[in-house]
Amino acid sequence: MSDSKTLRPIIEHTPFETQPTQNVHGWERIGSVAGGVMMVGKGLRRGGIFGLIQVAIGGVALARGFTGHSSLKDKLEQGRQDMNAVRTKIERAGAELKNLKTKAEVAAEKATKTTG
Repeated sequence: MSDSKTLRPIIEHTPFETQPTQNVHGWERIGSVAGGVMMVGKGLRRGGIFGLIQVAIGGVALARGFTGHSSLKDKLEQGRQDMNAVRTKIERAGAELKNLKTKAEVAAEKATKTTG
């Protein structure tokens, strides 16, 4: 009994599962793979606890290069965006303060003219 239909899973993806966007491209990705291979190789040759640390760092670099995604780079970019948002709010508040100061000076000038 051969069925030509291919079986597909009922649930293709869950709503909470997000695919990380690629934020490592081109030469940076190639450099991560090459550096990861070198670190893993050096760590395996070295052995011991320091070799294990090198293998772990190399593994992270390899994963970064193969997936094209870096969580650390995501966090840095998010911090940069937050800082820019704060800068924009500060600039907007400064402009509002300048406007209020101008209005206060005009009101004070009118008040001195009417009382004087």
